[in-house]
Amino acid sequence: QIDHFGFDENGTFQQRYLVADQHWKKDSGPILFYTGNEGDITWFCNNTGFMWDVAEELNAMLVFAEHRYYGESLPFGNESFSDSKHLNYLTSEQALADFAVLVEYLKTTIAGAQHSPVIAIGGSYGGMLAAWFRMKYPHVVVGALAASAPIWQFGDLVPCGTFFSIVTNDFKKSGAGCSESIRNSWNAINHLSSTDAGLQWLSNTFHLCSPLKNLQDAAVLKNWLSETWVNLAMVNYPYKADFLQPLPAWPIQEVCKFMKDPSLSDKLLLQNVFQAVNLYYNYTGEASCLDVSQTATKSLGEMGWYYQACTEMVMPLCTDGVHDMFEPQKWDFDALSDECYRMWGVRPRLSWILSMYGGKNISSHSNIIFSNGGLDPWSAGGVTQNITNSLVAVVIPDGAHHLDLRSRNPLDPKSVQQARALEICLMKQWIEKARHSH
Repeated sequence: QIDHFGFDENGTFQQRYLVADQHWKKDSGPILFYTGNEGDITWFCNNTGFMWDVAEELNAMLVFAEHRYYGESLPFGNESFSDSKHLNYLTSEQALADFAVLVEYLKTTIAGAQHSPVIAIGGSYGGMLAAWFRMKYPHVVVGALAASAPIWQFGDLVPCGTFFSIVTNDFKKSGAGCSESIRNSWNAINHLSSTDAGLQWLSNTFHLCSPLKNLQDAAVLKNWLSETWVNLAMVNYPYKADFLQPLPAWPIQEVCKFMKDPSLSDKLLLQNVFQAVNLYYNYTGEASCLDVSQTATKSLGEMGWYYQACTEMVMPLCTDGVHDMFEPQKWDFDALSDECYRMWGVRPRLSWILSMYGGKNISSHSNIIFSNGGLDPWSAGGVTQNITNSLVAVVIPDGAHHLDLRSRNPLDPKSVQQARALEICLMKQWIEKARHSH
């Protein structure tokens, strides 16, 4: 159904999902159900090695469900993003209902799956969906592993500045002078962008695909740099990986090698900053120029996510330039609201997510594991302490963004190996309990 909650729009669309059942044991094996994120499901499938690693041990079927409006699951085909009318059905509630209907469908159409216990698994926004799926449809899933799920990054549940102070700490710990160099780079850019010659110099130095023409363009450059530092913090994995971009092991340490001296002149400092971002965008050496409109893989559906951030997914973030290495920027809901209205003709609802999913008042729920990495800025809005004995927090000090959902790797830190062991142990308990009650 395009709309699960009203009866006027009764159209349907095709939802894509991937199934792997080579290790599944008929009649008793569980279903591990990945709650799709804001992107192409094949990409998440390839980046969630944990599920593939445990399938045999748990005799599990794997299902990866694509989130509506992403990848190929477009409710109105090419028209899906044409206006706010067509986008109206892009909400977390509709997506969870899709997942519930899909689980019921699989159980009735796959022989031997009728009594299979289902465990929701997801990372990041997908992790939020996994947790919310268990909360809203506890009869459909017996438990959830919510990795790096910032379910509290809403309203005033957590301070808006913690996110960026974690990013800053990652850089601070990864090399002397590193976070200071980045903090000093903003003024250097401001100085240079005040003249045409300076804008030209910045465009050349950063090898930009389209040259900076004015102060607005310079602001876009600064935003692009900020996002790059955030992305590096998210993918600061202990081994070579290509989650958002192809990168070396511990990429922040590599990037910080270029930014040891924060006291350099503006131009020398920014040449070093270019070397650092060039490692992120051009580790393979194939990029002929850098495009400031692109910070991550094409597999992420940015359009859809911007719309979600303009409606339900309102996550207050701010910087002060003191506890972090960014230019000070207050959280400004009104500015966001106006920007959203300009782009989509809609205004965000600041506290709807709290009304819908309970904010911090979730102790009546059960069987959810919240895992968070100490290096991951999104842990700022995550659940990092046990709430009850079945709402369990797992903290991975050396982990970046949902490291525990990635494939096992010889370079994995001990903390993530222990986290996975605990997650598997709890999932086995849920499966066992579901069997007995059945």
